[in-house]
Amino acid sequence: MFTPPGVGYDRAVALFSPDGRLFQVEYAHEAVRKGSITLGIKTFEGILLVAERRQPSNLAESAEKIKKVDDHMGLAFSGLFGDARVLIDDARVYAQVYRLTYGERIPVELLAKRICDIKQVYTQHGGVRPFGVSFLIGGVDRRGPHLIMTDPGGSYMSYKATAVGANSQMAMELLEQMYNDKIGLEDAISLALRILDKAIEGGVTPSKVEMGIITVKDQTFRVATQEEIAGYLSVLK
Repeated sequence: MFTPPGVGYDRAVALFSPDGRLFQVEYAHEAVRKGSITLGIKTFEGILLVAERRQPSNLAESAEKIKKVDDHMGLAFSGLFGDARVLIDDARVYAQVYRLTYGERIPVELLAKRICDIKQVYTQHGGVRPFGVSFLIGGVDRRGPHLIMTDPGGSYMSYKATAVGANSQMAMELLEQMYNDKIGLEDAISLALRILDKAIEGGVTPSKVEMGIITVKDQTFRVATQEEIAGYLSVLK
């Protein structure tokens, strides 16, 4: 559990505490931990992204948490929607600039690095705050499928499977127990939905889930429809 600092060290993002901590960055991590749970699983067949869809009231339509960045890549996020929106716009622009400049699709890791470059700058200047959002970026390029997580401090890491947001620790424990390198997309979908069913209050339903899929075969990112998700859930139950 995050422990608040003494007086002074959390007043500016660029001010280190005596033990080397940046409390504003840690606050941004806390914003991610309080966000809705998001999972990513890499398989030999492609990448799966799954996120909890939260609806604030019966009159509101929930915002989408899984977004397409380029034809071969998409992302899911946990944290502040406004921060995510700005960075997703930057990611899309950078992907298109790369395509126009070099005549090919941007490598997945390079795009993750670009997003983290922006995040890191916001940890070392006064008058700004860190982005309170973590991304799970999934895509397929010439090097194969990639699943990369970016954090609010500007770091990124490749994963076989990972989770961010509320109840992510429990989800990670289940992933460590049940994931294997030979898992296919269908099995990954079943695994992700079973984990979400444990992590989401009241259990999982089609209206509470978003899902993004990209396969090694067609290398085209798409967001699954609610009808598709309902079909997966009916098989699971």
